[in-house]
Amino acid sequence: MPTESPDPAQRQHVLLVTGLSGAGKTTALRVLEDLGWEAIDNFPIRLLVRLIGQPSQDGPRVPLAIGFDSRTRGFDPADVIERVKGLAQRQDLVLTTLFLDCNSAELERRYNETRRRHPMAAERPVRTGIQAERELLEPLRRWADAVLDTSAFTSNDLQQAVRAQFSHSAPQDMAVIVSSFGFARGTPPLADLVFDMRFLDNPHWVPELREQTGLDAPVGEHIRQDPAFDTAFGQIHDLLRTLLPRYRAQGKAYVNIAFGCTGGRHRSVFTAERMGQALREDGFSPTVLHRNLGSRAADEIEGPRG
Repeated sequence: MPTESPDPAQRQHVLLVTGLSGAGKTTALRVLEDLGWEAIDNFPIRLLVRLIGQPSQDGPRVPLAIGFDSRTRGFDPADVIERVKGLAQRQDLVLTTLFLDCNSAELERRYNETRRRHPMAAERPVRTGIQAERELLEPLRRWADAVLDTSAFTSNDLQQAVRAQFSHSAPQDMAVIVSSFGFARGTPPLADLVFDMRFLDNPHWVPELREQTGLDAPVGEHIRQDPAFDTAFGQIHDLLRTLLPRYRAQGKAYVNIAFGCTGGRHRSVFTAERMGQALREDGFSPTVLHRNLGSRAADEIEGPRG
């Protein structure tokens, strides 16, 4: 008599998180833990079957995220793949492998910036360790169910990407994120809608406002006095009131609305705060984030006045 397949809702979700050292595994696991997953890092893969245990008869269990990489004791990509293939045959499990990738130049920059030693570099240059690890992990990268390239990601970008892809335990309503950023420091890679506010008069060139930000009332008043602000803000608001319900109806989990100015400290910050308030009044619950708020004011970044 054939074994009856379990109800999909009763299956245990297991996510294996691996990838290159410095690509963001620790950040990803922290986000998963915040989402309600049970997260374990640097777990010996040879104990994976014992950890997961036998099929449960007590209903669904908390989803499990397991992190491992080249530093994990007894790490062998071929052995990992074979063990996971065996577990994937179990009908009581939903097993997924996420590989975090990053280009070598960015990884080298991160290691040099933090002055950490690469686990496979020993006394050699960081780039040598990165290349050795990349070659070691290539079979896992090719085999993984999902590959997330974090080369252009800030920590916040990575957190949003993980939430969007693995928020099984998060509320089902669409999450709206309103963010500010500086074009001089790069466009957010995960933004769905980007609005350029550089047409507004720049408070950076007012000496008493330069060291303040869009969170300060004098800066906000300066921006509001620009004749173009109210009209542009109203038009963007109307567009969002049209788009957001349609995104929600399509089942979109996350919408990231990004406002940019040159340095990301004045015009974009004020506009993002105002839009967040306006969307709350419309019945949404936006999260407002400011990527470059803490960056220093600099004439070299802002460019010539005019």
